Amino acid sequence: MEPMDRNYEIANVEGGLPIKMWTRGVQIEPAARLQLERVARMPFVVNHVAVMPDVHVGIGATVGSVIPTKGAVIPAAVGVDIGCGMMAVRTSLVASDLPDTLRALRAAIEQAIPHGRDVGKGKRDDPGSWGKPPPDITAAWAGLDARFTAIVAKYPKLGKANSLTHLGTLGTGNHFIEICLDESERVWVMLHSGSRGIGNAIGQFFIELAKQDMRCWFIDLPDRDLAYFPEGTQHFDDYVEAVGWAQDFAALNRRLMMSSMIKVMRDIITKPFDAEVEAINCHHNYVQRERHFGQNILVTRKGAVRAAKDVMGIIPGSMGTRSFIVRGLGNRESFESCSHGAGRLMSRHEALRRFTVEDHVAATTGVECRQDLGVLDETPGAYKPIETVMAAQADLVEIAHTLKQVLCVKG
Repeated sequence: MEPMDRNYEIANVEGGLPIKMWTRGVQIEPAARLQLERVARMPFVVNHVAVMPDVHVGIGATVGSVIPTKGAVIPAAVGVDIGCGMMAVRTSLVASDLPDTLRALRAAIEQAIPHGRDVGKGKRDDPGSWGKPPPDITAAWAGLDARFTAIVAKYPKLGKANSLTHLGTLGTGNHFIEICLDESERVWVMLHSGSRGIGNAIGQFFIELAKQDMRCWFIDLPDRDLAYFPEGTQHFDDYVEAVGWAQDFAALNRRLMMSSMIKVMRDIITKPFDAEVEAINCHHNYVQRERHFGQNILVTRKGAVRAAKDVMGIIPGSMGTRSFIVRGLGNRESFESCSHGAGRLMSRHEALRRFTVEDHVAATTGVECRQDLGVLDETPGAYKPIETVMAAQADLVEIAHTLKQVLCVKG
């Protein structure tokens, strides 16, 4: 029975399950609706598909969707940035403790944490990876190495991807590191990244393997990117093993970068301070086993955050806008989920066509950040208004803290 005061809309799908959408007041593209309908018709999807207000077109499955399945998993629904997510910590600093100018701090962060395009493909001049990983990175890798070796033994191709050299690095695109102030002028550090090159390699490899399986079994799909692994098959087990490892890599990657950030801040800010007064580390591209509606199922959150009762999460805005530390309300209809951000309003190509560097400078006034053509596709206008997104999911989370960035490092 549907709750009388529900905040979502229901789209009934011919030949499929309903789609419950927390999208009131938020733009959703026709192509995204078509993707959602295709997912809702997959025979192993259960109950309904839940859609978050930051929804937009993805590869195979829609970004901003929660897909519950029983007996199968869709690798492309998890995507290639496996375990991508957010980490935030509150420090004991307040705004007045920060330097008058943050340019030197941004430069130090950019120097300490590899970021940017992987043009060198693992070479020493690759700005996005370590030439020689420092001792703390090598030590942290030791906790991942045995499981990774077991995966590579079955799939040697994965051993060629950046793994150790990408641990503790930021990446590119919409990945970022920020220093923010909350509603009480307290200083937070927040970052967004995932499983980097090795997660991408695992995602790409198993997506293609699932497509091969579909061809071998003569299974016709409405979209080739909805290729899946049935539970009980070797490829299903191997994918679950690999994706679980990549998710652990991603969480560790964020913790290591956060440690680097705090060290950089302590080198520059002379006042002693505590870090991790409050700390959150959450995925928003992942799959895990959960229990919903009386069933043990696999829940794939593609651009969505777990928002179980009292579980803390992070919903970032775009460069120059507000972000939110949230507390889950445990809404069962959303499979205890919420959005993972503002969500793109347009493609990167369209943002480059529509906005100028001058527009970006105006939109990021007051933020110490790059203001050049290289980050124009990440300008605030390319994203949905975060306030509208938050209003559409008022029954999924409550706002614990409102953050506004003062410094932003982009990948």
